Amino acid sequence: MARKKKHAAHENHERWLVSYADFITLLFAFFVVMFASSQADKGKAKQVSESVQKALEEGQLASVVAGILGGTPGEKGKGNAMLKGPGGVEVAQPVKEVGRQYLAELMPSLEFLSKELKSEIAAGKMEIKLESRGLVLSLKEAAFFPTGEDTINTATYASIAKIADSLKQIPNPVRLEGHTDSVPIHNVRFKSNWELSVARGITMLNLLKDKYEIQETRLAVIGYADTRPMAPNETDDGRAHNRRVDIVILNKIGYEVESGADTMKATPAPAAAHAPPAAHH
Repeated sequence: MARKKKHAAHENHERWLVSYADFITLLFAFFVVMFASSQADKGKAKQVSESVQKALEEGQLASVVAGILGGTPGEKGKGNAMLKGPGGVEVAQPVKEVGRQYLAELMPSLEFLSKELKSEIAAGKMEIKLESRGLVLSLKEAAFFPTGEDTINTATYASIAKIADSLKQIPNPVRLEGHTDSVPIHNVRFKSNWELSVARGITMLNLLKDKYEIQETRLAVIGYADTRPMAPNETDDGRAHNRRVDIVILNKIGYEVESGADTMKATPAPAAAHAPPAAHH
């Protein structure tokens, strides 16, 4: 009797994808931990480390990485699910623009400024954080502006110069956002906190433009008065936290959302308040 010829076992040419996905997962975890360890705020660093550890234990980190890369997790959260391309060739899904811009575009600037401004951050003179719209540097009034005035303390020029040096390395648009607390102001110079918040933004714009030669077409001013507090206005500490000028380095997504533009080309924008000139803040 003739023996039935056995068919050769189908060789899986995609097994390497599982190992590759695991490698990317570990690499991502490594950079997250390195970033967390570089932060001056040890409490936040601890939270990041604990979150990464929890994700690793629960097998969720691979899903996060897959989402950033544009794929979906495969069986047991390990394999990176792929899409079939022309001719049956498996190709990764397109990278999600928001995730890519949020995590990668301004990360070098965040790392550079976190190191350069380490002493200022530790002293509470400023804060730096990465948001979905871009990189936000909050300059506290107590360090940079006299109370109720729009002149910048010359002792802080060295800190501003570090920020300007970073801005010169990238083409991104920059928004200068003035913020106040909720205590009304009414003096000879300013009739409301709307005017004060805008005036401080304009002063910062002129300093960056004239002294540090940042291209003016990249800059714009927005005044928010007390409409976007970072802390409750019921305490002295909260009000001090809210009196600030935010230097916002917009990423591509942040700029397109704000302006409706298709390309990241900063257009000249006159300094203008962001809200009606009501005498309330």
